[in-house]
Amino acid sequence: MNDSTRRITASMLYDLVQCPHRVTMDIHGDPALRDEINPFVQLLWEKGTTHEHDVIDGLDVAVVDLSPHSGEEKEFLTRKAMDDAAPLIHGGRISVDNLLGYPDLLRKSNDGYIAGDIKSGAGEEGDENGRKPKKHYGVQLSLYTDILARCGMGASRRSFVWDIHRDEVTYDLDEPQGKRNPWTMWGVYRDALQQTQGIISRSLDTKPAYGSSCKLCHWYSACLAALEESDDLTLLPELGRAKRDAMMDRIPSISDLASIDVEGYITGRKTDFPGIGPDSLRKFQARARLNVAPDAKPYLKAPLTLPLSDTELFFDIEVDPMRDFCYLHGFVERRGGDNTTEKYTAFFTDAVHAKEEERAFSEAWQYIVERQPCVVHYYSKYERTIWRKLQSKYPRVCSTEDIEDLFDPARSVDLYFDVVKKATEWPTKDHTIKTLATFLGFEWRDTHPSGAASIEWFDQWVRSGDPSIKGRILEYNEDDCIATRVLLDGIRELPYFE
Repeated sequence: MNDSTRRITASMLYDLVQCPHRVTMDIHGDPALRDEINPFVQLLWEKGTTHEHDVIDGLDVAVVDLSPHSGEEKEFLTRKAMDDAAPLIHGGRISVDNLLGYPDLLRKSNDGYIAGDIKSGAGEEGDENGRKPKKHYGVQLSLYTDILARCGMGASRRSFVWDIHRDEVTYDLDEPQGKRNPWTMWGVYRDALQQTQGIISRSLDTKPAYGSSCKLCHWYSACLAALEESDDLTLLPELGRAKRDAMMDRIPSISDLASIDVEGYITGRKTDFPGIGPDSLRKFQARARLNVAPDAKPYLKAPLTLPLSDTELFFDIEVDPMRDFCYLHGFVERRGGDNTTEKYTAFFTDAVHAKEEERAFSEAWQYIVERQPCVVHYYSKYERTIWRKLQSKYPRVCSTEDIEDLFDPARSVDLYFDVVKKATEWPTKDHTIKTLATFLGFEWRDTHPSGAASIEWFDQWVRSGDPSIKGRILEYNEDDCIATRVLLDGIRELPYFE
């Protein structure tokens, strides 16, 4: 396709919010460098399509369903349905100027149409302390809203998402978000639109950046090779795209950061780089020096005192976000610090049903209760977040106070947030449990271990009931629990350097 005639789509904007360079590679990259599509990504596509059709089939209102049509015919029929004031249109196509959109839903209101999407995930993001609209959803909805407005068919800058729970989440595109630096979804959209136009015309040059979403991308291998060749700063943990872009004109690489005098870039409580404080800059230099050092070893950067108990539990859960379903609670129990005493215990759901989810949660809770006193070790706040959610969902199992007592730092240790981030440094490009445990010599039995893979295996098991697939899930979960123990033991052996 000629770049001058290429249209901007909602999927381009969705990708750009997460990684501008992916849009560049999709448009201008060498297709021969693409990786195979990750099976988990394929599952997300399939589940999204299935969920969308299930939602439409379950509606008790009249719907003009245009999903079987394509191309110009789809767009003609969409416009005709709007001209006929159809109350609800599914699977339409709209376009104007260089914008092209495929909104899942177009709903008639008093003064025009508003666009909506059907999502197989939560309609908002955030934890129990605050919820906010998702930018990658918002830019898609904004594109549809923009097209409708330019065509004279729009009602307002309001749109909506029907989420995995079949709840409607309103997206007010002009509503200010944030307190310190307020922004609106419409503003994010306008910026994304301008960037995408620049990428298409080649007037905007993007660069790859290493991040948490990279491993599921079909450009992962190509981008990682480019990052390693350029000694890119984002190969340091927690130094993301925005910080790299702020620094790179003066400090273009890891080796440069390792060799400079960072104090020359610090004035009082500020540095020369927006968004990077003095302590962060010093931390990044320490990581850069560790990265370039031959035979580099991790170390403690702060004194560390961990709770002790004769009984230790290493805890990991598995959740299917598409079903909003916790299907496995796994524990490795060790006594007296003796690895030969280790025993794996799993609480697996036998079906995708609320009663099964409650049973597994209840049995996992009772398992912990019966092993008191003990210390529970886990990696990141995910376990705590999900158990709080399960307690709210199944209050008969335990109380809110029970959950808070369990995750009290005197009884439980979040090895990621409370230990790795605060007290250690590693010569690695990230701080995932896979990366750190592998660095310490641990090997997962599965050749492709990941939480995303476990979700894809669980979906296979739900559809087939194949016991070998269940066994693969349990083996992976057990290895995750053991990896947590390996990491704990490794951290306890680290030298301390002030």
